[in-house]
Amino acid sequence: MQVNETLNEGLKRGYSIIVSASELDAKVNEKLVEAQPEVEMKGFRKGKVPMSLLKKQFGQRLLGEAMQESIDGAMSQHFEDSGERPALQPDVKMTNEDWKEGDDVHVDLTYEALPTIPEVDLKSINLEKLVAKADDSAVDEALEKLAETSPNFKDRRKGSKAKSGDQVVFDFLGKVDGEAFEGGSAEDYPLVLGSNSFIPGFEDQLIGTKAGEEKAVEVAFPADYGAENLAGKDAVFDCTIKAVKEPAPAELNDELATTFGAEDLKGLKAQISERLENEYAGAARAVMKRGLLDQLDTLVSFELPPSLVDAEASQIAHQLWHEDNPNVEGHDHPEIETTEEHTSLAMRRVRLGLLLAELGQQAKVEVSEAEINQAVMAQARQYPGQEREFFEFVQNNQQMQQQLRAPIFEDKVVDYMFELAQVEEKEVSKDDLQKAVEALEEEA
Repeated sequence: MQVNETLNEGLKRGYSIIVSASELDAKVNEKLVEAQPEVEMKGFRKGKVPMSLLKKQFGQRLLGEAMQESIDGAMSQHFEDSGERPALQPDVKMTNEDWKEGDDVHVDLTYEALPTIPEVDLKSINLEKLVAKADDSAVDEALEKLAETSPNFKDRRKGSKAKSGDQVVFDFLGKVDGEAFEGGSAEDYPLVLGSNSFIPGFEDQLIGTKAGEEKAVEVAFPADYGAENLAGKDAVFDCTIKAVKEPAPAELNDELATTFGAEDLKGLKAQISERLENEYAGAARAVMKRGLLDQLDTLVSFELPPSLVDAEASQIAHQLWHEDNPNVEGHDHPEIETTEEHTSLAMRRVRLGLLLAELGQQAKVEVSEAEINQAVMAQARQYPGQEREFFEFVQNNQQMQQQLRAPIFEDKVVDYMFELAQVEEKEVSKDDLQKAVEALEEEA
């Protein structure tokens, strides 16, 4: 086998590979010898089929396998000897298209090599870590928001008409063709108007009713209603309104605390304080991470593979276009051109991505299966009732696994750099932390 360099410009590489006909023939014979003991053919005992017949029967198929293995072997050997790593999948092209059995195989191999990443003195990096505490006012504000999500209902002034969002307490009896049906009645039923708890059109007809009023609600059961005897049928519900109540925030007391799993109000406040400080810590980490990446971006400089930059710029342009055109789904849209701004951002992302990958490799950072499974489960929660299907989809999709692994790997590398950098804590208010986070979003 011959391997000759044809291109070496920047990160671009090109090689001409020639696999001789004799080498291919030797590989085919090797495969035939290996398979011969297990081959059965009419007129011959198992393992006694002559090589000439085996070659006639299976030679063509094995020749293709031998060609592929030879080329793959040559590529693997080249990367092992050179120490280079391709930025993307190498382009492999057979150049003698009129090839016939007995000819040498000529192949062109081209790729862009990953650059050599310069060393970075992580101990020279100075970072500021913002620290915000959950004060009483922040806890009280969060507590009030919780109370709003668990409203009580109090009686409206006598004679008031029910509005959307009010709770109506009423008795009802449903009939189809004048006959009451099973499950179509209840007493003192509390219904929040606008909750869409009942079949379409029911709740709207109770808006404007008053306590003590009787109302005949006429509706039609949907055609796909669960009970076949009612599906598509017209019905009348005789309703007696007993009370009309307006929503009011729940009282801040121990009873409210128990609805959120706490023993008492003091315990609920402690839970809220812990949750807020975890949120603040997450926000502060994002700010410090941006500071780290900004410094790294100025500390390192190396040649970037054009193919990676072009692919990243195209992805950025595509993503931003869809953000500006949220009504367009899929890829049925005009071609999106990249701008200098897209390319500049792509260069930063590629540079930092390659640097983080190199630092992670040097630090032997690994992502465990347990961490991947945890990420999968977190994603699966977005598909209630389909968690198992999502889990199986990820298991059978290498690209999806990589999408889940990449951010975990990046965060672990960032944590590794935080440990080596010089970090100074600075206590700030919640508002100051919020401003720092908003500044990140504006720069993104």
